[in-house]
Parts: sequence; C-alpha cells; structure tokens
Amino acid sequence: MEDARTLLEEYVRSGKVIQLATLDAGGAPVVCNLWFASAFEPDRIWFMSRPNREHCANLRTDPRVAGAILAIELKGIEQDVRGVTFAGEARELPTVGIDEQIAAYAERWPEAADAIAPEALAAEATPHRLYEIAVSRWVLFDEQHYPDQPRRSVAARPERR
Repeated sequence: MEDARTLLEEYVRSGKVIQLATLDAGGAPVVCNLWFASAFEPDRIWFMSRPNREHCANLRTDPRVAGAILAIELKGIEQDVRGVTFAGEARELPTVGIDEQIAAYAERWPEAADAIAPEALAAEATPHRLYEIAVSRWVLFDEQHYPDQPRRSVAARPERR
C-alpha cells in the first residue's frame, strides 16, 4: 500500500487548481479558484493574483486559509474520490528576493512568467503579485487506496528553524 505522505505529494503536484477559502471582515468564508504551484519540506503553495481581489484583501486582514485540491479527472458520481485539503496562513510575498518562488510558479505555468517576472515585480510594472501559503495541516482523502477509511491526516512539514 502506498504511503499517505507520498500520495499526498503526488496529488498536490498533479492538481491544477486550488479552491481557496479566506475569511472576510465579518468572519464569513469566501471561496475562490486559483492556479497554483507547490513545494515540500517546507510545505508551501504559491498562487498568483491581483492585490485588489477579494481573497487577497481578506488575507491581509486575516491570513488564515483553507483549501482543497482535487486529484482526479471528473467523469461521474460513481468514481473514487482522491484529493487533498489543507489549512495554513497566506501572505503576499515581497516584490524582490523571491526568485525561487517565481521560478517554481513559472516552471509550472510558463504562460504566467511575464506577469510575475522578477524585473516587472521589482518595478511594480505588473498588477500581479505572488502569494504564499505556509501549510500547517494536510488531510488526504483517497477512496482508491484507503476504501475503508479514506480520510487520513498527514503531518505538515514546516520550515526548519
């Protein structure tokens, strides 16, 4: 049987879009869909967005987020579900000194490279910014590999100090 952490990383890497929940000023959840890139050890998710979007304004007030990544091609109600949920804290990254994060996102989504090019970000010549989620909790949901108990908590790997 596959290791839950190995499956989780595989599902995150194969997912295309995160459904991200932020909290508005009144504490109500707001969900959006975003293209993303990821890294592990420490566990991070990056997304590109415009600072004036509702989810970006929300995380400036309250950085707590939660989200989901579906790891299957949808075909019908009978198929086994495989995916990941997560929780953590998100922040807008600075416009300089983030070459590693930019490279990870641009490698995954080359068509977005110009929107977050280091020189464009540094000159504030683009309306986009890169955001980072420091994942503090993962849950793997896998009906294929774990049909009797598909929900598995998987420890997050934080940044080492």
